[in-house]
Parts: sequence; C-alpha cells; structure tokens
Amino acid sequence: MTSSATSSDTLRMLVLETDDPHPKTLSERGSFGQIFHDLFESAGASHSPHPLKIETSMHFVVDDADEGKYGRVPRYEEIGEDVGAILISGSMYDAHGDDEWILQLLQLLQHLWSRRPLIKFSGVCFGHQLLNRMLGCQVRQHAGQKWELSHTQMNLTPIGKKLFRTDEDTLALHQMHQDQVTDAPTPKTSNGLLEPDTRVHIWASSEHTKVQGIYIRDRLFTSQGHLGFDDTMVHRQIQLRKEAGSIDESDEMEVAQAREKAHLEQDGVVVAAAILRFFHGEDHDVDIDESDKMEVAQAREKAHLEHDGVVVAAAILRFFHGEDHDVE
Repeated sequence: MTSSATSSDTLRMLVLETDDPHPKTLSERGSFGQIFHDLFESAGASHSPHPLKIETSMHFVVDDADEGKYGRVPRYEEIGEDVGAILISGSMYDAHGDDEWILQLLQLLQHLWSRRPLIKFSGVCFGHQLLNRMLGCQVRQHAGQKWELSHTQMNLTPIGKKLFRTDEDTLALHQMHQDQVTDAPTPKTSNGLLEPDTRVHIWASSEHTKVQGIYIRDRLFTSQGHLGFDDTMVHRQIQLRKEAGSIDESDEMEVAQAREKAHLEQDGVVVAAAILRFFHGEDHDVDIDESDKMEVAQAREKAHLEHDGVVVAAAILRFFHGEDHDVE
C-alpha cells in the first residue's frame, strides 16, 4: 500500500508495521503506516520555507498465526532503491523477544544498515527498542515493573533542543510501554555497525525511562514515545493491553493516572517534523561542537572555489606511465 504522490523532492518512506492498532482506530484512521503518513504529511506541509514531501509504502511484518496475523518480513532484495527512509512502528510484542519474525526483521535491518548507507532509520516504541537492540543495546522491563503511560513530560538534552528547535527544557509525548532501552548504543556494542568515531546522542529522558530517543547523524532518529497517538488511541491501546493481560490489576494506579492525562496536548507533530527534517537531510550538523562551527562555515564558503585536482591526477598518471622518470 502506498500513500501520496511522488516527485523529485519527495522522500520515500517504508513503514514496517509490527502490529495493528485497535480495530476502531484501524477503521477510523487506518493502519499504523497510514497514521504515520498522515502525521508526516501534516508536519511537512507546515515546513518553512517550502513543504517537505513524503511518499509512504507500508508492509505488515508480523507472522503469528495464533493471533490471526499473517504478515511477512520482506527480503532484502524487495526493498526498492528509491526507499530513503525506513520506520518501524510500535507493537504489543516484545522487542527483546525471539519470535521468528522478530529475528528475521532484525536480520533484514542489519543487512540494510550495512549495505544501504544512504537509508535513514527511525522507530517508535517497539521500533525504537528493536533498532537499538540491533546496535547491541539491552532492552529490559522496567526495574520496578512500572508502566509509562499516556501524556509524559520528557527532559530534553542539548541535542534534543537543537533537533526540535526549541529553548524549552521539556517536550511531551504519549507513552505506552514497560520495556525500555537501558543505555545508548556505542561503536563497541554495535558489532561493527557503527564506525569507531560515531557520535550517539540521547535526545531526552524521563523519570521512568533514561533513553527516550536516540539520534545518530544521517542514520538514526528514534522515539520511545508515540508521536502519532491522540487521547482516543491512548484509551484504546490501554484496553488492548488489559485484554492481553500485560496490564493487570496491579497497574491500576498507572492506568488511572494515564486516563486523567490522556486529554493533554502532546508534541507529536513537533517530533514528526524533526524526524522528517532528518529524513530530508536537514539539521545535518546539529551535533557539531560549537568549537568546530567556524571551521565548518569557512569550509562551506570555500567549497565552490576551483582546485587543481586534474593537474595532480595528470602528474600521477604520467608517473604510472613512466614519464617524468628523471624529475629528481
């Protein structure tokens, strides 16, 4: 399934759907892929000085006959060369699980990361956790087995403030998780997927969750929080988890608090706009140290100047052919 039309300045995003939303949400708003498309399209339309366009393809990957889910993880060869970004959705499944489809999805993501260096990756909730698992992070249940639910204030790091173009100290997103990424990935944990000099940034944290999102320049921008949720979805997703037994009577206090906060406005469009800019290659130097910005600015000013590469190449070619043998 594909949404929107494509043009030369339109980015193509593939959403790998790792679950279905509540049946009523599916009927009213579509699949998670459609919800993300609508959110990014809205955020892109408001971009200045010109809109950022996106085309979205969706692929349902969950293969779980016992739950009536008959998706399939695509093969590496099926991912088109025109795909510029991949987003992994949220899910009621565990990102640290060893379901066959989860392991297949991990393998696909590893191959794409290694062989398609121009693809940018994003993930929300389950997707955030799975991508960080791919890079060697541990994904665990909260130490106190507490849920983080509904409208949640997150404390922004300096990189977070730059990514979201704000001077505010906090940002709010709807949450729906108990599992969490315990720490940021590093080149050492990544089994060769990250270069030794890669800078990895946590862009926000909360009282419940240290790693609310990860940013790696030109490669990764994830979010634990659900940028596409509204209050209705919060109530419905809680109900799904209660029916599945993952939320039980011991969680009633968190559930009651979540329902009280669900109506509060969150910053999903702000986060979507930042991820869309990332997909389009904006904010490329957001993690450059202040001390390096002068050199970067000077380099950009000089980049158009003509240089003598052909002259040097000609000299090397003459050397290869044995000319200028007695130059010394």
